[in-house]
Amino acid sequence: MKKDLLSIYDLDADDFSEIWKRAEMLKNLLRRGIAHDSLRGKTLGMLFDKSSTRTRLSFEAGIHQLGGAGIFLSRRDIQLGRGEPVSDTARVMSRYIDGIMIRTFDQAMVEEFARHATIPVINGLTDLLHPCQVLSDLFTIVEKKGGYEGLKIAYVGDGNNMTNSWINAAARLPFHLSIACPEGYDPDESILGRGIREAKEGIELLRIPGDAVSGADVVYTDVWASMGQEAEQEERRVAFQGYQVDEILLRRAKADAIVMHCLPAHRGEEIAAGVIDGPRSVVIDQAENRLHVQKAIMEILMSGGDEK
Repeated sequence: MKKDLLSIYDLDADDFSEIWKRAEMLKNLLRRGIAHDSLRGKTLGMLFDKSSTRTRLSFEAGIHQLGGAGIFLSRRDIQLGRGEPVSDTARVMSRYIDGIMIRTFDQAMVEEFARHATIPVINGLTDLLHPCQVLSDLFTIVEKKGGYEGLKIAYVGDGNNMTNSWINAAARLPFHLSIACPEGYDPDESILGRGIREAKEGIELLRIPGDAVSGADVVYTDVWASMGQEAEQEERRVAFQGYQVDEILLRRAKADAIVMHCLPAHRGEEIAAGVIDGPRSVVIDQAENRLHVQKAIMEILMSGGDEK
């Protein structure tokens, strides 16, 4: 695994296996009450430009459970908020702490930080990508389905950072990805084009949710308006009519299909309450798995490894 985790596309098959094997071990140790302080004395900086529930709690609890310490930082707390160059901040932080997780808007900022830092940089979310979430989701699919090989994963909704990260995963792993987005809300064009060329089991972009969900093993959705798009809420509500994952749409999937959502969810908009709270939903399990997978990522990156 490379020194940083900026995108799922940067991972190879061995990286995926290592992350999930270690996440399974860490999850089992935690549930058995066995301490595992592999990062004792290590410090993770957590830089947030976007507020969060799951990212904040899972990284902060995770580094604590591994014996280390987490420091929460907002742009207001540090000199980035007063115009200090990212390069200076990255180089100085590298002298103080052992790793940095960044949750921000611009993917370019995370990549610039990683270029100048000598410590591991983890992408906790940008407007373009959300790699930690999809790694946790795939780990959940492995737990629930026994693997991902040959599965059909249907994504219904906005072509956002989640969709882009699912495309990157499908370009690296053997599952079929079927995406349903309304016209004008497609995934990133370059990521989609590359994914279609490189996907082992195929990627398709459709306009009719029922076509995407037909025969699916996994049905996935996300909010229609992400953080920073609140002004578009009503416009998007109109554009996404017919894209709700409800009981009727779910009938098009396989009888044993599972339902996933990265949360937070808006019941009655992108997903019906009866679906997200129903027997096929695994959303709380996938939220829990953020903790275990990110602990694995931190342990792999912050306990040593290949240099940049």
